[in-house]
Amino acid sequence: MSAAGRGGGPPRLYSIAPGQSFVDALARGVLARWGAEPLALSAVTLLLPTRRACRALQEAFLRASEGRALLLPRLLPLGDLDADELLLGGDETVLPSADAAKLPPAISPIRRQLLLARLVRRQSEVAGDGQPASAEQAVRLAGALAELLDQVETEGLGFERLDELVPANYAEHWQDILIFLKIVTDHWPAIQAERGVIGPAERRRRLTEAQAEAWRRKPPAGPVIAAGSTGSIPATAELLSVVARLPDGMVVLPGLDRETPEETWRLIAGDPSHPQFGMARLLERLEATRAEVEPWPDPEPPGADPLRSRFVATALAPAEATSDWPSYTEALEGEELRRALAPVKRIDCPGPGEEALVIALLLREALETPGRTAALITPDRSLARRVAAELGRWTIAIDDSGGTPLARTPPGSFLRLLAAAAASGLAPLDLLALLKHPLAAGGREPGAFRARVRALEVAILRGARPAPGLAGLLAALDARRDGADLAAWLAEVAAPLGALAEALDGAERSLSEVLAGHIACAEALAASDEEGGAARLWAGEAGEAAAAFIDELRDAAGESPAGRGAGYAALFDALLDGRVVRPRYGRHPRLAILGPLEARLHQPDLVVLGGLNEGTWPALADPGPWMSRPMQSDFGLPLPERRIGLAAHDFAQAVTAPQVYLTRATRVEGTPTVASRWLSRLAALAEGAGLGDLFAAEQWLDWAAMLDRPQAPVIIAPPEPRPPLEARPRRLSVTRVETWMRDPYGLYAESILGLKALDPIDADPGAAEKGSLVHRALELFLERHRDRLPADPEAALIEVGEEVFRPIRATPGLWAFWWPRFRRVAAWFAEMERLRRGEIARSDGEVAGELRIAAPAGPFTLTAKADRIDALRSGGLEILDYKTGSPPSEKEVELGFAPQLPLEAAIAAAGGFAPLPAGRVERLTFWQLSGGEPAGKEKRLKADPRDLAEDALAGLRALVDRFDDPATPYLARPHSAYAPRFSDYAHLARVKEWLSGDDAESET
Repeated sequence: MSAAGRGGGPPRLYSIAPGQSFVDALARGVLARWGAEPLALSAVTLLLPTRRACRALQEAFLRASEGRALLLPRLLPLGDLDADELLLGGDETVLPSADAAKLPPAISPIRRQLLLARLVRRQSEVAGDGQPASAEQAVRLAGALAELLDQVETEGLGFERLDELVPANYAEHWQDILIFLKIVTDHWPAIQAERGVIGPAERRRRLTEAQAEAWRRKPPAGPVIAAGSTGSIPATAELLSVVARLPDGMVVLPGLDRETPEETWRLIAGDPSHPQFGMARLLERLEATRAEVEPWPDPEPPGADPLRSRFVATALAPAEATSDWPSYTEALEGEELRRALAPVKRIDCPGPGEEALVIALLLREALETPGRTAALITPDRSLARRVAAELGRWTIAIDDSGGTPLARTPPGSFLRLLAAAAASGLAPLDLLALLKHPLAAGGREPGAFRARVRALEVAILRGARPAPGLAGLLAALDARRDGADLAAWLAEVAAPLGALAEALDGAERSLSEVLAGHIACAEALAASDEEGGAARLWAGEAGEAAAAFIDELRDAAGESPAGRGAGYAALFDALLDGRVVRPRYGRHPRLAILGPLEARLHQPDLVVLGGLNEGTWPALADPGPWMSRPMQSDFGLPLPERRIGLAAHDFAQAVTAPQVYLTRATRVEGTPTVASRWLSRLAALAEGAGLGDLFAAEQWLDWAAMLDRPQAPVIIAPPEPRPPLEARPRRLSVTRVETWMRDPYGLYAESILGLKALDPIDADPGAAEKGSLVHRALELFLERHRDRLPADPEAALIEVGEEVFRPIRATPGLWAFWWPRFRRVAAWFAEMERLRRGEIARSDGEVAGELRIAAPAGPFTLTAKADRIDALRSGGLEILDYKTGSPPSEKEVELGFAPQLPLEAAIAAAGGFAPLPAGRVERLTFWQLSGGEPAGKEKRLKADPRDLAEDALAGLRALVDRFDDPATPYLARPHSAYAPRFSDYAHLARVKEWLSGDDAESET
């Protein structure tokens, strides 16, 4: 449209240079022009990019007026809001016109996502090239499709242009996607028309266009100033053009480069990734030149150093213009440039943790100067959260203005954990994560509730997984002699949870039905003894945001087709993804964490630009899943590099602050990173100017490391506990004697301190469970067939095994894993019995015995329970030990580090296994019963059993004598070569902190 069509006359354009606070300069200029008359100031309308910018300008007016009472101008958000907000919300239109009232309402985001998900699933079923998309997959694809809809509607394009894209010009993959996109041409318009709604971006664009047309026809009575917008949205740019030509209108641009040579400026106009590309495009749309843009009339001279702004502009020039770098550096005096760049420092940190700590230290140091302000500016929300957490060490509360994902807030995580626990059939990990959440109370006092949860964890949730559902948990408790009280508590507290789990058992359910059960269960579980569940769950900013999300989802749930309940948790997560809770007000008056867009109009005294890595800042130029770059260009969409240009503009604005630190992590999760292209450009130009060391600020890394470094070196010595004699054990089993030999500290922790290791939560079926079951089955078999084998020993043993293994049917993992293995063990065992019974007079299993020996501190009792003792027809004895794992080596037995069988032989020789008489032990044998391939294996010790027994008994006497001396410590790993491969107490002994490198490595 021509200038005349826009209202005639040249546009009134101004710019506030980088390096000064945009909102403060704007406030001072407005006050200087209209502030003398309070009513005149209230007649001014200011259009700003974001709602946060409006709040920032309010504070700027307060500073500029030195706190005196003012009738502020009308402050309205205009465009370029961040991605999670509508640029012009339905209740915040810019000066509503008659045309705006005629627009259909905007469809809610969740309703649109569910409707699109239904179309996605239908399209995937029609395609018939594999499994149709699940509900969760469809919702996530629908979210991406909604983003494309917003982008197209924002640009004022129509999807009918899809027909202009020639599929033959693109790869087969993109041809398939073009067919898929028929969703938004063939079906979506009709759905919107049927419901009388339009897309939020479409409504925002049409409202902006209506406003521009209304002001073009009838200019407003008072002054109108559009400030801080880059006009990246076409409709916004058109509105800026109208404002610039109003009788009393003006546009104030942020950081227009007015000094770059004209030939370079022409290059910038064709480089979407350049910081000034948006300014160049906007001036084209305004049909204006840089010469027509005047400096904003600020009563106070700008404090920015123009030499630094010029350096940054030169460093970020288009690639074709970098040939001018030598002439630029030659024209400057080195010291002059050094002075201009001295406030800019760069810190390359080893990882994100170190980067967050350095930034927190920089922000904390800024508070040492009264009145000094500081801000972290980063698009990396993970880094922002880390910095906020690190500031907590100084009790500094600070909010990330970019917001916290709703899924990470207490109510959001509680709802997600509840859905996950129900969908998993109350699996132990999911159930404990839910019940230990701070909001979980089950109608009880929270402390007492959590004590019950811990008792439930120890009782049935550690070790192998119980059967699914509430019924499975109650069955596992019923199998325990002490589980009745816990079962009654669990049945009452978890009844709503059990009902929800049953609703998600895989049957077809409507989303409305499942959501109603989800919320009812959440409120019931969140209730405490003093407060209702709704009051606890929906309280505070995060609770209100969660309630708003649930209300929107409940209202739109009817649009979702019925689906299998098992997929509800993933569907809920997909719908929750992208929801953000933003603080209403900043929590700290002088510190802030800002996103790049939010920081565009601010200029604190100290700025930290964090996360300066490629892929983070700038983000990857990803064209998205729906169109390739050529397709986007043919369709009329801006290329992804446009977003890089906007990010570069924000970077160039921020780097001119009075004091700047540029930080990055050289590795993230162990992967090397690449420094941001802007950092590389600045470093390269500084190097060319002979200032390569200018940006170094490594001392901050050293200072940050000192925060957690002890003042003096801490030397960890191996523990040497020396308990009093009366606390030392006077009775040990042969298996504990082995621990005494290999790891005295482990014996000390277990037998003297009474510490017992808990099983892992939801553990895989372990060897310990299998070993106890196999031992018990073989014991019963020998007890019933001590003197003579049955006709079918394998069948008889399997019958016994079914009896022994019956209790673990409540833990399906154990049953499924070990029962097939036991059947193979039974076959091997039966065959061995057939071969050996001819030479055996009698077999006894699990035979208890003991032997008392004299010692300096009094009698010491050695106990044993032999897995099996066979009385041979030759008159001797054979002692067998069943191993479901690997038996010890011959060398370990001979050296005394595996003394179990030799000590049992010593007890047998002394007649300690009553009612068996004292006898000569002829054989010591291990049976390895793994149930694998092979199912069993016999290993008979070659050495003379009598010699082994004598040596083992002598070693035991020496061991008892040594530990009967109060000065003898219980050392950890006194013999590293024979230390146990695993110990439950190694972390208590802090073994890895004092072991040598090789030994410590073997502990990992």
